[in-house]
Amino acid sequence: MGFGVGSGLAPNVFCAATHFILVGLTQCRHQGTGAGSMITALIENTLHLALDSAPWLLFGLIAAGLIHAWLPMRIVGRALGGSGPMAVVKAALIGAPLPLCSCGTLPAAISLSRAGASRASTTSFLISTPETGVDSVALSWVLLGPVLAILRPIAAIISAITAGLMVGATESYSNQAKGVELRVTAEPACDTVCCSSPEAMTEDSAEPGFWRRTWDGLRYAFTDLLDDLALWLLVGIVAAGVVVTLVPPDMLVEWGSGLGAMLLILLVSVPMYVCATASTPLALAMLFAGVSPGTVLVFLLAGPASNVASLVLVRKELGSRALVAYLLGICGVSILLGLILDWIIGLYAIDVLAGSSLAGDVSYEPPIAMAALSLLLLVGFGIKPLRRYITSGKSGDEGGCCG
Repeated sequence: MGFGVGSGLAPNVFCAATHFILVGLTQCRHQGTGAGSMITALIENTLHLALDSAPWLLFGLIAAGLIHAWLPMRIVGRALGGSGPMAVVKAALIGAPLPLCSCGTLPAAISLSRAGASRASTTSFLISTPETGVDSVALSWVLLGPVLAILRPIAAIISAITAGLMVGATESYSNQAKGVELRVTAEPACDTVCCSSPEAMTEDSAEPGFWRRTWDGLRYAFTDLLDDLALWLLVGIVAAGVVVTLVPPDMLVEWGSGLGAMLLILLVSVPMYVCATASTPLALAMLFAGVSPGTVLVFLLAGPASNVASLVLVRKELGSRALVAYLLGICGVSILLGLILDWIIGLYAIDVLAGSSLAGDVSYEPPIAMAALSLLLLVGFGIKPLRRYITSGKSGDEGGCCG
C-alpha cells in the first residue's frame, strides 16, 4: 500500500470500513442468507463469521500478549533444561499456550537447542507451540465448537510428547555413538523480530516495570503476532464464507473420512505453512463440506506443526534420525487420534459443530456492538497504515516474519 499516514486516506478507509460493518449488521444477524443474490449471501456469511470470530480473536490476542510479556523466552529456556521424559512433558506444556506461530517458533527452538536444551525437549516445544495457543483455542471455541476446542490442545500436547520421546530415543543412540557435547552458549539464529528478539535468551540489566512489560506484550500481540495471522485469517474466513454459501452441506461426506482421506490431508498439510489460528476457519469450511472431524483434526495438528522450513531446520539442527522421528510423531499421532475421534463420534452420534457459530447457538453469539467494535479494532490494527494512524503516526519496525 503506497499511501502515507498523513495523506488522509487511512482515516477515510477506517470510516468506510466502519460504515460497511454497521450497515451490514442487521442483514447479517436478522435476515439470514436466503435473501438477495449469491454475492449478497456470500458477503453476509463472511461478515457473520468475521463478526462472531472477532471478540474471541481479540481476547486471544490480549491473552497472548500478556503471556508474551510475563513468560519471556529466557524463563522458558531455564524450564527446558535437563533431559528425560519429564523435560519433554514440560516442553510440551510450556509451549502449548505460547503465542508463537511456526515461523516464530523456529528461531526460538534453535536458540533453546544451542543453549543446551535436549533434542527431545526442543522437538516437543517445536511441535506443541505452533499447533495450539490461547488465540487459536479461543477462535476454535466459537467456530468449531467446544469438542474440537478442548480436544485440539490436548491432542497437540500428546503429539508433541510422543514425537519428543521418539527423538529422545534417537538422541540417546547418537550420544552413545558420537559423544555429542551440548553447547552452552546461545547464538542468535537471526537478527529479526522473529527470533523472539535478543531479550529471549539474555538477562536484562534493568527489568522493565509492570506497565511497561504489559504494554510491550500487548504491542507484540497487535503488531508482530497480528501481522503473522492477518493474511491467512482473511483467506480462511473468506474461504469458509464461500464454502458455506456455495457448497451443499455434507457434499464430501463420502470421501472426507477414513485413513485415505487423512493420508491425503497429511500429504497437503505437512509441507504447507499455515498457523494454528488461521487454520481454524479453514477447518470450519472442511467440516461444513462433510469432511470428518478426525480428518479435520489431522489437518489442525499436522498443518501448523510442520512445513518445509521446519523440516529443513530439524534436519540441520537435530539430524536425520530426529527428522524421521519428528515426522513419524506428528503424522502417526495425528492419524491415530483422528481415527479414534471419528470412531467415538460415530459411536455416540456426537454433533461436533453443536454450540459453534455455524450451528447458530446464540449462547456463543456476542452482542452486535461488541462484535462490531472488536472487528473494527482488528481491522484497524491489522492494516499497517491504519495502525500507524491509530497510534498517532508511530511507525517503526513493525511487522511479523510471515506477512
